Amino acid sequence: MRPALPLDRVDAGIAARDVRESGESIMSQPPRVAPRSPNEALKPVAPPAPPPKLRKRRRSPFIALLSGLFTTALVLAGALGGGIAYLDSRSKAPGPLATDRVLIIPKENGVTEIADLLQREGLIEHPWAFKVAAYTSGKAASLKAGEYLFKARASQKDILDVIAEGKAVEHSITIPEGLTSEQIMARLQQNDMLSGDVIQVPREGQILPDTYKFQRGSTRQAIVDRMTREQRRILNEVWAKRPADLPIKTPAELVILASIVEKETGRADERPRVAGVFINRLNRKMKLQSDPTIVYGLVGGKGTLGRGITRPEITQPTPYNTYVIDGLPPGPIANPGRAALEAVVNHSRTKDLYFVADGSGGHAFAETLEQHNRNVARWRQVESARRDSGRPAVDGGVDRAEPPPGPDQRSEAPAGPRPDNQAATAPDGAEPETFPVPGNRRAASGPAGTRARAFDASEGTTRDPLLNKTFDLNSPKQVPQLKP
Repeated sequence: MRPALPLDRVDAGIAARDVRESGESIMSQPPRVAPRSPNEALKPVAPPAPPPKLRKRRRSPFIALLSGLFTTALVLAGALGGGIAYLDSRSKAPGPLATDRVLIIPKENGVTEIADLLQREGLIEHPWAFKVAAYTSGKAASLKAGEYLFKARASQKDILDVIAEGKAVEHSITIPEGLTSEQIMARLQQNDMLSGDVIQVPREGQILPDTYKFQRGSTRQAIVDRMTREQRRILNEVWAKRPADLPIKTPAELVILASIVEKETGRADERPRVAGVFINRLNRKMKLQSDPTIVYGLVGGKGTLGRGITRPEITQPTPYNTYVIDGLPPGPIANPGRAALEAVVNHSRTKDLYFVADGSGGHAFAETLEQHNRNVARWRQVESARRDSGRPAVDGGVDRAEPPPGPDQRSEAPAGPRPDNQAATAPDGAEPETFPVPGNRRAASGPAGTRARAFDASEGTTRDPLLNKTFDLNSPKQVPQLKP
C-alpha cells in the first residue's frame, strides 16, 4: 500500500493536471493556493516573463520625402481647384458694361494690352482676372484683332470667347446689277471700311452683282476676288442648263447678251421676255438695236452719258453700237446678275420682235412692226395726257434715244424723251418709225408743270442716291428720289 499524500500536494497535483488537460496557460488563470495553516508563512510566486518586444522597422528617407511631396501636392491642388472654381464662377457673372458696345481690338495686341483696353473701356473690372482666364483656358494665343460687338452686361467669359473665336462685326456692300466694272471699283474705293487698292480691275462682265459681307479692314482686292469667283461659279451653273437651240455658243456670249438684257429692263418679270426678243432677232439675223450698246460704245466703262442720245449718235459707228453692227457686240456692256443670265437661258418662247414702254413702268411687246407702231401710238397718248395734266413725263431722257423729228420739227437737236425699247429694223428691212431704248430708266416725280429728272439706278454716278447703300433694284418699291 502506497502512503497517503498530504492534502496540499494532492490539490497541487490536481491543478497541474487540469492545466495540462485544458492546454491553458498558467498566465490565463490564477494559481490555486491551498489553504494554509495559520502558522505557515506566505511564499511569493514568480511573475510570468514579459512578451518579447517587436523590432521597429526603420522608415526610408526617400519614401518620407515622397509622402511629404504628395501631401503638399494635394493641398496645392485643392487650393488651385478652389481658386479656379471661384474665378470661373466670377468670369460667368454679368459684367459692368451698361449698353451694347462696339470695340476695335488693334492688331499685334497681346493679352495684357487687350485686358487693359477692356478695363479702360468699362467691359471688365480686373485685367488680371481676364489674363488668368485667358491662360488657364488656353485661349491666350487665339485672341484676334478686329471690330467686335459686345452685348450689355456681357460676362468676362463671353468677351473672351468672342475675341478668341474672331466673331467680328460684319458689314456689307451691295453691288447693283448693271454697273460697269469701273463703276463698281469706284464704289469699293469710296467705302472707308475697306483697305488697300485693287491690283487689277476685272474685265467687264466678270463681276457678280450681289450683297457681300466683310469685316472692317478687309482688303478691296479680297472683295473683288470673291466677286469674280462667284461670277464664274454662277456662270458655270447657268451655262450647264442651257437649251440645245440657244443661239449663244459660248459662256462669254451668254454674259454679253445678259448684260444687254440687264440694261434694258429693271423688272424681273420682264427679263425672260426681253431676252426672248433678242434671241428671236439673233435667229432671224436682225440687228439687236439696243440703246445701252450705243452708250457703252461712246463712254465705255463710265457707263452713262447723263443725257439723251442724239440722232447722230444712233448711227455713229462703234464696235458696240448694235444699230450698226450685226449680232452681239465684242464684249459685255455691264456686269449682269444671276437673274439676267438665267433669263437668257430660260427666255420666253414667243415670236416677239419689238417692245415699247406702256406708261405703267412695264413694256408692251409685239410680233410685227404694225402691232409695234400701234403700241408706240398708245404710249405717245399716255405721254401727251401726262403733259396736258402737268404731270412729269415717264422718263427724262437720260441715256435715251431721241424721237425722230415730227412733220413740224426737222432739227437734229434733241427733242425730248421717247418710248422705251422701240426696235428700229423691221423683218423686211423697212425703215421703222422709232428706235429701241433702255427700259430700266425711271422718272423721279417733280413739281407740277416741271420736267422730271430721270433716275437710272445703274448709273453709279455722284447723282446716284443708292451709292454704297443696300437696295433691291428688282423690288417693286419706288426708287428713292434724287435731291434737286
